Amino acid sequence: MKYFEDYELNSTATSGTRTITEADIVNFAGLSGDFHELHMSEEFARRGPFGRRIAHGALVFSISTGLTIQMGDSESIIAFYGVDKLRFTHPTFIGDTIRVTKVVIEKQAKDDKRGVVAFETRVINQDDSMERRWPPVIFPV
Repeated sequence: MKYFEDYELNSTATSGTRTITEADIVNFAGLSGDFHELHMSEEFARRGPFGRRIAHGALVFSISTGLTIQMGDSESIIAFYGVDKLRFTHPTFIGDTIRVTKVVIEKQAKDDKRGVVAFETRVINQDDSMERRWPPVIFPV
């Protein structure tokens, strides 16, 4: 188990990887109700700005939270506290393999038993050529 005092400012951690599949997009559309043609129609998407279908930004964010939990340390997390400035700056395509990097950017003790750790989180694909950012993601410890 990792405790508040174990987190060091500017330390970086990287998750394992996860490939985005057709099934991910279809299942997320069914769950969220977001059947926008940019996600669901190859013909529509081909004529769009990315030239092919893209994954929902919220899907990529959701998968990133799972990759984060798989990094461990979840035993010490009390709750998912929030996200500031969530940005989807590049598309994620079917077949992209993503990973998460997290940098500790802030620590704040709340009392002698709890504190808040803030992370800058990036989702990066297999080519390191695109990333999505949402600083900070905050996990109370």
